[in-house]
Amino acid sequence: MNQSKKLSLTQRIVLGMVAGIVVGFALRQLFPGSEFVDNYFTNGLFHVVGKIFVASLQMLVVPLVFVSLVCGTCQLKDASTLGRLGGKSILLYLLTTAIAIALAMSAATLIGPGHGLDLDTTANFNAAQAPALSQVFIDMFPRNPIEAMAKGNMLQIIVFALLFGFAMAISGKPGERLAAVFEDLSKVIMSLVSILMNLAPYGVFCLLAKLFTEMGLSTIANLAGYFLVVFGVLIIHATLVYPTLLTTFAQINPKPFMKKMRDAVLFAFSTASSNATIPVTMETATRKLGVHNSVASFTIPMGATINMDGTAIMQGVATVFIAQVYGIDLSFGDFLTVILTATLASIGTAGVPGVGLIMLAMVLQQVGLPVEGIALIIGVDRLLDMTRTAVNVTGDTMVTCVVGKSEGKMDLDVYNDESAGLKEEEVHLK
Repeated sequence: MNQSKKLSLTQRIVLGMVAGIVVGFALRQLFPGSEFVDNYFTNGLFHVVGKIFVASLQMLVVPLVFVSLVCGTCQLKDASTLGRLGGKSILLYLLTTAIAIALAMSAATLIGPGHGLDLDTTANFNAAQAPALSQVFIDMFPRNPIEAMAKGNMLQIIVFALLFGFAMAISGKPGERLAAVFEDLSKVIMSLVSILMNLAPYGVFCLLAKLFTEMGLSTIANLAGYFLVVFGVLIIHATLVYPTLLTTFAQINPKPFMKKMRDAVLFAFSTASSNATIPVTMETATRKLGVHNSVASFTIPMGATINMDGTAIMQGVATVFIAQVYGIDLSFGDFLTVILTATLASIGTAGVPGVGLIMLAMVLQQVGLPVEGIALIIGVDRLLDMTRTAVNVTGDTMVTCVVGKSEGKMDLDVYNDESAGLKEEEVHLK
């Protein structure tokens, strides 16, 4: 029997990650400045395969979100259910974001990663302007739903899918016939997800090989204190805070959750994109954790858009770090301002390109810190961004489980079944 057949999908993805890191680091050390390596590997094979892999995931996001959300919405018995789902989801996402940034600022203040550092404080950074909150709400409603899908505007797609699904629910027989078509489409798209998941080890290998061919350890060494604090808080939030919230609100054992999240976390880490990981997150929530599609199709796309716990942690540590580098003391009132601003900004800037840095610039301005300080931490942001995305995806799924359990839309037998969803991941060509 072929060795690859004996390995689970998670093991193959981990193997691809480790191999990519080793190969990328080895090429950088053995062939520094090599044009051949740069042209044929870094910007050749690794770049092309990695980009194709991410593009393939992104290709499925819009049809998956639209079809799944329409399927879920047309099954709802009344509009109040939808409002209840939305209210619970948003409150939980805001709660986890507030906890994340409070934990981050506390850790950064206690450890002090910016004390005694001699960094170039003349660096410049031009922060993009965040749109007005009123404009964000206006932009949620698509003037042209086809254009929204073409541009991948997730909030507009969610709004249109909800309206379309609700219209199907009240349309009687025509809506029922169309619902059957959408159910079939959903199954076909999930089969596409399974195909891509089995190709993931190769895409993950190329993504990480390219990253570590380009990234030197000296970049991380210069900001080791900041890097380790952010990384440490991200791990604590994912492995302690989320399981605690899951136990508290859903009253279920978090061990199956943590074990079954591995594939989605590895995808998120490799792609550094919550949106690109939506197909895998949806597959994990529905097939492995037993959450009904009517809940998961709503909470996961919303979470990928507005849930920014990982970004909030970066902002909390970065704010304290920049204040320490510039020798500026933050008061308790400043701490509260940062927590409130970052929490509300996670929704107010949802779907805006470069949202993490825009939010950080807003936070720094609120407490009178120089926005130019962002330039000090950009060098290590790529690797941290990958970890932040993994945390965000875990948070999206945790909230999905809590909401699903509270709505009676979660199959606990599937949740506790270690082999749930594994058969659906297999691809058999006849």
